[in-house]
Amino acid sequence: MTQTKIIVLDDDPTGSQTVHSCLLLTRWDVETLKQGLQDAAPLFFILTNTRGMSATQATEITREVCVNCSLALTELADEGVDINPLLVSRSDSTLRGHYPVETDVIAEELGPFDAHFMVPAFFEGGRFTIDSTHYLNVDGQAVPVHKTEFAQDSVFAYSHSYLPDYVEEKTNGRIKASQVERFTLEDVRGDCLPRLLTLKDNVCCAVDGETQDDLNNFCLQLIEAANKGKRYLFRSAASLLTALAQLPPQPVPAERMREYTRHGMSGAIIVGSHVKKTTEQLEQLLQQDGVQGIEIDVSRISNQRAQLLSDIIALCEELHAKNVTTAIYTSRTELRFDDQQSRLDFGEAVSAFLMDVVKALPVTLGFLISKGGITSNDVLSDGLALRTSRVIGQIHAGCSVVRCPKDHPRYSDMPVVIFPGNVGDEHALATVYRRLSTV
Repeated sequence: MTQTKIIVLDDDPTGSQTVHSCLLLTRWDVETLKQGLQDAAPLFFILTNTRGMSATQATEITREVCVNCSLALTELADEGVDINPLLVSRSDSTLRGHYPVETDVIAEELGPFDAHFMVPAFFEGGRFTIDSTHYLNVDGQAVPVHKTEFAQDSVFAYSHSYLPDYVEEKTNGRIKASQVERFTLEDVRGDCLPRLLTLKDNVCCAVDGETQDDLNNFCLQLIEAANKGKRYLFRSAASLLTALAQLPPQPVPAERMREYTRHGMSGAIIVGSHVKKTTEQLEQLLQQDGVQGIEIDVSRISNQRAQLLSDIIALCEELHAKNVTTAIYTSRTELRFDDQQSRLDFGEAVSAFLMDVVKALPVTLGFLISKGGITSNDVLSDGLALRTSRVIGQIHAGCSVVRCPKDHPRYSDMPVVIFPGNVGDEHALATVYRRLSTV
């Protein structure tokens, strides 16, 4: 019997922010992929972290993942396990990321596909799409995303919120706006199965979504079309995954996540994201009882690295002994660079420093909160050296919690929060801290 499995290539580790009970893979060798494919959950995530890479690196990593996925699927088929994969290129709900680089590679290696769908809605984060225009809720106002700070990103800048125009811009005119199939709210709320069955030649489709029910209805029809033999690829944010996976409520509600904190001890919060929202959240966090901030002057990393690391680790140990949670954050001023590669290189140096801090945090740490997508990926794959981890659920809208395995050499069963940089109001980070803290 053929099983359907949703395979999510996640360009940073925040795509699991609407689901639970599934595996996150930080490795993509064939054996690890076979573990994900045979897991009981309807979906699993491969954390490629390509949003933090150059387009060339993103191409190489995505191709490697796809080649290994093909091998894993073939090996399982030879063993009598027949799997029908649904491929999702999960990316940012504010339209940043390597599009169409990643979807092109997936189509080359795992295609052909009848269509690829642009579904950037992420309702928990206030991102929604109406009449093919993508919006961000800013203080109760619907703002087209090209008018937000995210559209000015130094790597992934763009000029359009109207998705057909965005596609034409990002594909350098290879796909014209007029060629993009539009699924409006009227379509996704109605019967669009006949239209889905006519799609072919990997046509690009822009999908509206104002509420989760919109995508739930649309995905029921997508799945029916897939069961009739249609092959689809998705470029989406997280809310589509909720609709595709159809999971029941998570085992432990967000308000009771303190049950996972180890031994009632204090934790640590690693803040790498530099978006304005993160800085506002950090300010609120530092006002909480039981929290002490430790600022990392990133300008010292290049020439005073060893001393800076030693000082920070010593302070973390001292504060943890007093059951104080440390909020370790990089200096908030975003530096300017001459070119994209210089910026990426500097980001890698800062992340490597942060991961050395994570590796040396007290072994009795109660919990860990990682703020920022790229930072979170590095925490899981490098700082904690996790090959796989399982999502417990969401501690706040858009914020996943995973647990270290029981046999982890330092942090057995420790809960780790994956907190995206651009999610939540100014109090969200403080709320997540309080839900884990026993102070």
